[in-house]
Amino acid sequence: MGQAAAGRVIAVTGGARGIGLAIATLLHHHGAKVAIGDVDESEAAEAGRRAKLDFTGHLDVTDEQSFESFLDAVEDRLGPLDVLVNNAGIISVGQAVDEPDAVTRRVLAVNGYGVILGTKLAAIRMRARGSGHIINIASVSGIMPVPGIATYSATKHAVLGFTDAIRLENRRSGLHFSVVLPALTNTEMIDGVGRARGFENIEPGDVAQAVLDLLRRPRARVVVPKSFGIVASAGRRLLPQRAYEAIERGLGAERVFQDDVENAKRTGYTKRTETG
Repeated sequence: MGQAAAGRVIAVTGGARGIGLAIATLLHHHGAKVAIGDVDESEAAEAGRRAKLDFTGHLDVTDEQSFESFLDAVEDRLGPLDVLVNNAGIISVGQAVDEPDAVTRRVLAVNGYGVILGTKLAAIRMRARGSGHIINIASVSGIMPVPGIATYSATKHAVLGFTDAIRLENRRSGLHFSVVLPALTNTEMIDGVGRARGFENIEPGDVAQAVLDLLRRPRARVVVPKSFGIVASAGRRLLPQRAYEAIERGLGAERVFQDDVENAKRTGYTKRTETG
């Protein structure tokens, strides 16, 4: 499995912490030349130093010039880009009707436009060489809408739909396009929220392992953990709406990001992500 990453030039967005840093660290451990970009440049530099990564840089995924400059710098330092992992994302918790418009726009910009922009810029470079792999990190909320994070759910549906469509557009190009859909993952993003019944939260390393597995065997989409994907996808395909929504309520879908939220524990994350 280690040969899947060895020697490849891989860039990870939102790589200063959480899932992004876990992905970068694991791929570097398996021999990849890894770059991370993050809007928090100082945190990215410190994380890269600790993990002994090959390159770190400032990256605002909502700005075309910033993204283009980051990819240019990666290729100048490490060589032609083999893999881009679009991981950068933010979340806003609460009733959609109470969400400030500025917050809605920012979640849409980072999670939606940022992934689309990164995918396009990387695909242009990769198509010229006839090879490459773009892996977009979505969420199980992209297949199972979750009350309390409506805008976030909308962006993850968008990531899934966009990645599937651009994959079909490029099916003879030599490029691979994949989506990873993690369940609740123990990062700062879910500080103070509830837990799903019957499923343990996963760790950032679980998502990183899924990315490594995709480099070994590219697939269109992967749910982490696989058992959650079976419940979420099969239920919606095979059961009447009332039945699968009742199952989702039983898992806690309506309370995890609503009734069970401790807002005081989310202050730090909210302040950091809403201000960019």
